Amino acid sequence: MLLDSASLWYRAYYGMPDTLVAPDGTPVNAIRGYLDMTARLLTMYRPNRLVACIEGDWRPSWRVALFPDYKANRVEEGTEDEEVEPDTLTPQIPILLDIVDAFGITVIGIDDYEADDVMASYAVQHEGPVRIVTGDRDLFQMVDDDRNVGVVYLAKGLSQHELVDSKWVAQRYGIPGDRYALFAMFRGDPSDGLPGVKGIGVKGAAHIANHFQNVDEVIAAAENKHSALTPALTKRILEGRDYLAIAPTLVQCAQDISLPNVSLALPKRPKDMKLIREFQEKYALGASVDRLISALQW
Repeated sequence: MLLDSASLWYRAYYGMPDTLVAPDGTPVNAIRGYLDMTARLLTMYRPNRLVACIEGDWRPSWRVALFPDYKANRVEEGTEDEEVEPDTLTPQIPILLDIVDAFGITVIGIDDYEADDVMASYAVQHEGPVRIVTGDRDLFQMVDDDRNVGVVYLAKGLSQHELVDSKWVAQRYGIPGDRYALFAMFRGDPSDGLPGVKGIGVKGAAHIANHFQNVDEVIAAAENKHSALTPALTKRILEGRDYLAIAPTLVQCAQDISLPNVSLALPKRPKDMKLIREFQEKYALGASVDRLISALQW
């Protein structure tokens, strides 16, 4: 199980009351929510491997070099490269990571790569079954029924989450289940500052994904006035060639990261629980810590 940690702590932060604070006044709603969600996921899916994936860089230099507007919409005004983040969430993150480390859960972030890239590389480089836990639809591109790779999609919250497979993608978007990345290249993604191909919306992107397997095929088809493309689509594809030259690198998750050689097994109960209990008491984490201990079957 691969946890998109930022996705989880953001959802925890907005889903838990901000009245949850430690005795010293430190906010802990994101911490408690993250621990609770991790415990529930472990109980639901019973994985034997677990990685908490974090951002090495939320705007990798190699993506920004290709497209300077990549995620620029999320950059805080007046700063060069800082993502807008709630003031009461920011101080919780290092504490949360210390607690996760105290539990012995493997935490992986790779310099100059996003958490999506880390999860994608694990999904490709390690045998299934694999479940990617995220609220980010970008990871739909990693769904692979043959290798038993699916996405635990949290858009509606953990209680109403959906397990995304190829059939789910096909039904939701009306495209072959393995062509989500191609569809996204043409459609664009405003949340990442990616425009897609001008004039081609969701319907046009779906039409293209239903007839072609990759960008090169689409461009060749447009150049040769393929019968599957209307004159309007042909015109927009040809006008968007410059963007399409970089779209695969922007949209597709990196799958060839050199991953560290570390254990991915669920952590075993430490001989001394003192550190975990200290965190539990200091930050008033109460039942959230106990639930994770129970989910780990310690």
